[in-house]
Amino acid sequence: MGAPIPSTHAAQPGKVTLALLAAVLALAYGIWYAYSVILVALLDEFGWTRSMVAGAFSLFAVIHGCVNPLIGILCDRVAPSALMAVGGLLLSGAMFLCSLIQTPWQLYLYFGLLSAVSVAACGWVPAVVQVQRRFAHRLGFAIGIVSSGVGVGMLVVVPLCQAVIGAAGWRTAFRVLGVLAVLVIVPAALYLLKSAPRPRHRRREAADSAVSAADPAIESRSVTLRQAAGTLPFWLMVCAFFFGSFCSQTLQVHQVAFLVDHGIAALTAASVVGVVGVASIFGKTGGGWLSDRLERELVYVGGITILVTSVFVLFKVGHHTSPLGAYGFAVLLGVGYSATAALTPAMVGDRFQGEHFGSILGIGLLGSAAGSASGPWLGGHLFDVTGSYDLPFSIAAAAGVTAGLAGWTARVLRRRALASA
Repeated sequence: MGAPIPSTHAAQPGKVTLALLAAVLALAYGIWYAYSVILVALLDEFGWTRSMVAGAFSLFAVIHGCVNPLIGILCDRVAPSALMAVGGLLLSGAMFLCSLIQTPWQLYLYFGLLSAVSVAACGWVPAVVQVQRRFAHRLGFAIGIVSSGVGVGMLVVVPLCQAVIGAAGWRTAFRVLGVLAVLVIVPAALYLLKSAPRPRHRRREAADSAVSAADPAIESRSVTLRQAAGTLPFWLMVCAFFFGSFCSQTLQVHQVAFLVDHGIAALTAASVVGVVGVASIFGKTGGGWLSDRLERELVYVGGITILVTSVFVLFKVGHHTSPLGAYGFAVLLGVGYSATAALTPAMVGDRFQGEHFGSILGIGLLGSAAGSASGPWLGGHLFDVTGSYDLPFSIAAAAGVTAGLAGWTARVLRRRALASA
C-alpha cells in the first residue's frame, strides 16, 4: 500500500527540491498576500475607494488564473524550473514598476497585470507539476510541504512588508520585494533546472508510482485535457477550486482592513496574517500527510469546515474587539484555507495523470483564480455600498459550504465507481 522507502542518498535531492520550491512559493505568494497591508497604505495615501483598490487584486487573480492554463501547457513542453527563473526576473521588474504607481491605471497595469503574469510563471503550476513528476508516491505530503512555503511567505513577507511600509513607505517595500525576487527565486529555479531528472526517467517514475497511498484503487493513466473535461469529477474539482478560493481569498484580502476598522492596531492586524501563515504551514503539511493515509476528500471537507468556522469567529471579533480573538480566527483561517490550497491539486492529481497533467491543473486553477478575483472584488463593492462586511463574509461562508459539497460529491462518485468495478 505504501511506496518503497527511498535511500538516504536518493532522499537528499528530494528534500532540497521541496525546500527550494517552498522558498520560491514563499516569496511569490508572500507578495500576493502582502497586498492586504499594501491596500491599507494605498487607501491612506490616495483616498481611493476600497472597491477600486481591491479591484486591482481581483484583476491580479483573474490574470493569474487566465495565464495558468498557458503556464500548464508550457510545463508540458519545457522545463517548469526554466519558467520559474524567467518568472523571477519578470517579478523583480514588476515590483520596481509598482513602486512608481501614481494613478489607478498604473496600479492595475503594474500590479494587476504584470505582477500576476510573473507570479504565475514562477508559482503554483510549475511547482505542482515538478512535485507531481518527482513525488507521485507521496503526492499529498509533498504538495503539503511545498505549499507550506506560502505560509512561510505570510509569516515573513507580509510582516516585513508592513515594517518597511511603516519605516520607509510602500514604495520602498515594493523595491525590497523586487530585490528579493532576484536573490531568491532566480537562483533556486536555476538549481532546480540543473538537478531536474531526465525526461525518460521522469515518465517512468510517474507511470510506476502509486497515485495515492490513501487510495491505491485509483488507476494511474494518462488522459488529455479534452478527455478530463468530459468527466463530472473534473468539474467538481473546478467547483472546489472556485468556491474554496472565493471564501478564503475574500477573508485573506479584507481581514486586515476589517480588523483595523474594528479597533485592532495596523501592525497587530498585519501580524494576524503572519499567524495565518504559521497555521497554514501545519495545516498543509499535516493535512497532506493525513490525506495520504485517509480518503483525501474527507480531509478536504474537514478543512473546509474549519474555514467556514473562521468566518463566524471573525464576526465575533468584530462585535467584541479582541487581539486574542483575532489570532484565534487566524489559526482557523490558516488551517482551513490549507484545504483549498494544497489538497485540491492533490485530488486533481489522483484522478488525472500523465504528460497532460500541467494543462489539466492549469484549467482547474483558472477556477481558483475566478473565485480569488470575484470574492475580494465583491467584498469591497458590497462594503462600499453597505458600509459593512456582514454580507460579504456571509456570502464567503456560503461559498465555503458549496466547496465542501463539491469535494464530498467527488468522494461519493469515486466510491460508487470502485463499488461497481
